Amino acid sequence: MTLALDAAAQDLLFREARTANTFTDEPVSDEQVQAIYDLVKYAPTSMNQQPLRVVLVRSPEARQRLVQHLGDGNKAKTAAAPLVAILAADNEFHEELPALFPHFPQAKDAFFSERPAREASAAFNGALQVGYFIIGVRAAGLAAGPMTGYDAEGINKEFFGDGEHSVLAVVNIGKPGEDAWYPRSPRLEYDEVVTTV
Repeated sequence: MTLALDAAAQDLLFREARTANTFTDEPVSDEQVQAIYDLVKYAPTSMNQQPLRVVLVRSPEARQRLVQHLGDGNKAKTAAAPLVAILAADNEFHEELPALFPHFPQAKDAFFSERPAREASAAFNGALQVGYFIIGVRAAGLAAGPMTGYDAEGINKEFFGDGEHSVLAVVNIGKPGEDAWYPRSPRLEYDEVVTTV
């Protein structure tokens, strides 16, 4: 093997990990979520932008506010999940850049003075961080159920009324329940994906 991770870690994070559709009622603590974040915050983003923002949906009232904006196939499992996280991109991430990217203090104005450029960069780097977050959930011994089947405009208005955030994904989190998995879908092989020039 040429990977530094042992086989058990590879299985936990990738080979045996699946998108969960049902969960047990075992709660997910704030300490578990902080441990997840404290691990994945070290993963790279362009110029250390870190645009990801996370809203933990815990109260029944907030859960109902979220569920009303989900596609029909996502409503029941989200209503029943132990924890739901709304992952969003902060389109005003550049305000933090002087502290987060001290090697180039003028980066805030040099690259991100125009809103469309900020939104594009926040969406791309936020999507990277969504992937890291899912891997972090798996590293905590939990299952993630990421979803994009929702009314984005509705969620943005409901939870981010300031207009500065854009939802990227909604993720159910917990211990997998009964019949949690759909059959494993096929993956493309190396030769179908990788070319050398």
